[in-house]
Amino acid sequence: MHGVTVVLTPLAAYRLATVPMASFACRTVDLAELLGARLRTFVRRLAECPDWHSRFAMLDRLLAVRLFSGPALSPQIDWAWRTLLRTAGRYPVRQLANEAGWSHRQLERRFLQQVGLPPKSLAQVIRLQAALRHHRLGLTWADAAGAAGYHDQAHFTRSFKALIGCTPGRFSAITAEAKEHGPLDAPPDDAVPASLYATTGPFRTRRAGDTCAASPGG
Repeated sequence: MHGVTVVLTPLAAYRLATVPMASFACRTVDLAELLGARLRTFVRRLAECPDWHSRFAMLDRLLAVRLFSGPALSPQIDWAWRTLLRTAGRYPVRQLANEAGWSHRQLERRFLQQVGLPPKSLAQVIRLQAALRHHRLGLTWADAAGAAGYHDQAHFTRSFKALIGCTPGRFSAITAEAKEHGPLDAPPDDAVPASLYATTGPFRTRRAGDTCAASPGG
């Protein structure tokens, strides 16, 4: 079997789905919910492509049309999203709201619509992702937690369990025992930089052993 993975930012996914992103938060969503009846035709055409180059080209065309015809993004949310990423989730939410010119509640409502999570929850996810990256680079869990800005080991462990469902030690044991890739795997490193800092693009389409960085319009 072969497959294609498309990694999008939440803001790009909002433009692609054209519905409030809170509808999809913390869920596994069937692609048919996004593309509707056209999905079957698209999947068939994708399978009929003679090679990976033509498959990527078809994905570029489909995603470009969907992204550029999607709803407009709020400049304040785009700025707040990038700020949280740039600071690895270590930017006060109250300050985000003040600099955006909104109340805390307005900021949260817009985040739920265009990102899917409240800004505080998103900041927690981004901070944990930073800790995971530090750990993959060879730091101990304690040092990775400190580098990501956690107050102490207990704070890090509580956040880790809340978001992943197990302790850092158990996570290491599970991933070490896994013989194949599983649901606890991190996103591929070569996809992270582009997907983090893009709004509508660039995005990345991938298959095993091959990476193609693509932008809307090819």
